[in-house]
Amino acid sequence: MSSDIATHRFDAVAFADDFALRDIARLFPAACSAVEGLRLDLDGGGTAFFYPFGAVAFADASRDTRDAVLARLPVARRGRGSDVVREDFAVRVSPEARIAVAAGALELDTLSVERAGVVALIVAQSAAMEYYERIVDQLFARTGELVAGLERDGRVPLRMRPLHRFIGEAVGTRSEVLTVLHLLDKPDAVWDDPAMDRIYADLRDEFDLGDRFDALEIKLRAVQESLELLLDATRDRRLELLEVAIVLLIVLEIVLGLMRLM
Repeated sequence: MSSDIATHRFDAVAFADDFALRDIARLFPAACSAVEGLRLDLDGGGTAFFYPFGAVAFADASRDTRDAVLARLPVARRGRGSDVVREDFAVRVSPEARIAVAAGALELDTLSVERAGVVALIVAQSAAMEYYERIVDQLFARTGELVAGLERDGRVPLRMRPLHRFIGEAVGTRSEVLTVLHLLDKPDAVWDDPAMDRIYADLRDEFDLGDRFDALEIKLRAVQESLELLLDATRDRRLELLEVAIVLLIVLEIVLGLMRLM
């Protein structure tokens, strides 16, 4: 391979909240359409890509330039820094290179605007995926604690409202994950270009997007099944207590009746 190698850096930031592309277009009137999102050539150098699933990717943009763009986004001004997920990736370009991923970087012969858009999309998808992985892992851990309590004590809490709220949170998260992560579908722009299709496939494999999504589905399904089991156990316990209360009332009524006869 030639020593004439140019390295391009891609950085992605995924936020806790989504945003509408029409709002981005109002904030940045110079933005134009890109693969699955909007593209903006930055005054400070580099390019920004905005995606409706709450992620922004930058190509060859300095940190100050990235920070200036992010500071203009309402979603970044809500003070939820702990929810932000960042991802980075490198692309090495050499005239003699063949499309391949090697040593954790994508190798290309040329980096066109369209190809840069595909790379930015995958890096942004990976960042968004990591955000949902964190949420699902938290749900999975909390569910494990509830199940462990059932296994240890052989009983479940009588209060159903907290359990209902947790079930609602889990169901809502699953719906959000399955809805938002349709972003894993192959973009239309990739189908007609073999080179872009190869780039897309190689990067999906590099970031394990398919396997990570399958793991999310499995964990969410396990959480839902465990919560349904806990809900059934809670209902059974409440029914048992109700039956005991009815028996006690009957006994009390019999005792009171006997006392009146004495």
